[in-house]
Amino acid sequence: MSDTRIDRRFKALKAEGRAAFVTYVMAGDPNYDAALEIVKGLPGAGADIIEVGLPFTDPMADGPAIQQAGLRALAGGMTLKKTLKLISEFRQDDNDTPIVLMGYYNPIYSYGVDQFLTDATSAGVDGLIVVDLPSEEDKELCLPAREAGLNFIRLATPTTDDKRLPKVLANSSGFLYYVSIAGTTGAAAPKASDVATALTRIRKTTDLPIAVGFGLRTGAQAAEIAKIADGAVVGTALVEQVALGSNDKDSVNRVLELAREISAGIRSVKKT
Repeated sequence: MSDTRIDRRFKALKAEGRAAFVTYVMAGDPNYDAALEIVKGLPGAGADIIEVGLPFTDPMADGPAIQQAGLRALAGGMTLKKTLKLISEFRQDDNDTPIVLMGYYNPIYSYGVDQFLTDATSAGVDGLIVVDLPSEEDKELCLPAREAGLNFIRLATPTTDDKRLPKVLANSSGFLYYVSIAGTTGAAAPKASDVATALTRIRKTTDLPIAVGFGLRTGAQAAEIAKIADGAVVGTALVEQVALGSNDKDSVNRVLELAREISAGIRSVKKT
């Protein structure tokens, strides 16, 4: 695979001496136009990589906030096709910020893998995180995605042992997403010392950048992770701001305001 936007972004951040701020938002939440405004505003608020969630009716890895976001998006008529349209609209003004689609295999399977990969690459998608496709199913989507030039990003968890880890890493690219706690998104904050121990072990097996997520809510928490990881992922805390907004404009402003605060925390940590 040639260098992707994700590869280039992590190399640039390494040269800059800081960790990536990886944001997650749900496509179509609270509606198409406001979601597009959020995604367009995130790079200016400090996001280095944007994960865009695919709304799905049965999101088994997600906590209540992201489940509700997906339901709001689906109720508003959001589809995979519209999600790709949203990304192509984002790309009209931003050709540098990496976009990762994160979700479940069912909507992609229903869309048709070949058609999906054609449409995703032309829309400007850079990577995929498909949480319910283990490495044993690489022929389904992972290998065709790599052929299409997309990074296929895997999750590792505190229960991913040394025997399992090489299988998780096989055919992975872009970065490794380390799920810092055993549980669903938005649960308790991770202990930095536990994460540091896990990353030391994982780095013996891979040179991929490692981004840490699940449970990060504040700039201070993200800064702690930025000291030890190559990236900090924040999703639930941002998604919650959408629901707290009194109207679309308020939702957009709340998300971007929190993103700026967390970005400042991450950027305060300089690595040598």
